[in-house]
Amino acid sequence: MGTPTPRHPGLDTLYQRYLNHEDSAAFIAAVARGYTIGTLERLAEFGQRTSRRAATMALGLLGDYRSNDVMGRRLSDEDRGVRMLAENSIRELWYRDGNEAQRQALQVAIRLNNAEQSALATRVTSELIDEALFFAEAWNQRAIVYFQRGRYDDSANDCFQTLELNPYQFASAVGMGQCYLEMNEPQPALDCFRRALKLNPGLEDVRAQVTYLERALEGR
Repeated sequence: MGTPTPRHPGLDTLYQRYLNHEDSAAFIAAVARGYTIGTLERLAEFGQRTSRRAATMALGLLGDYRSNDVMGRRLSDEDRGVRMLAENSIRELWYRDGNEAQRQALQVAIRLNNAEQSALATRVTSELIDEALFFAEAWNQRAIVYFQRGRYDDSANDCFQTLELNPYQFASAVGMGQCYLEMNEPQPALDCFRRALKLNPGLEDVRAQVTYLERALEGR
């Protein structure tokens, strides 16, 4: 048997202090002074439970898209607290790809999608994709606007491209499944929902959808 990975008492203490006082600014400042992103990534993967929780939260606040793989694996962590922190944090990493101008354009697209301003959202996301083909979240946001406009095939294609660029984008796997449901293609929808669950086992609504589709397809 290997030696258990020790806790990191300094980070654990900062995390407990945050839980007691809910002062996120103080937590960020203290962690930034004492830890590199690489150290936080190692603790998120290999630390004991409290250290994994603390490091996962810190990466969500301080990291960028380069920490996506580490955070994505935490979605399946054995500890529920780590899984919840990872799900809350990973989206922030997805938004932190590209340069500052591209990130700002993405935020504009998100606001337009939330306001259901589909024409403008389509234009902004398409322009961002043309400029930054690698930016997975730009593809995901265009998939959302296409879905809102009833362009389900186009939306599914953009979800596929999102997952090619970011294999941990569970929301895009769910979105692609919804597209296939709208196109009355239950088997591909089921495959997408299963993929989403594999990425993020905490998606209970998706788990229920998988169960429903499995029963429906068995009855055919």
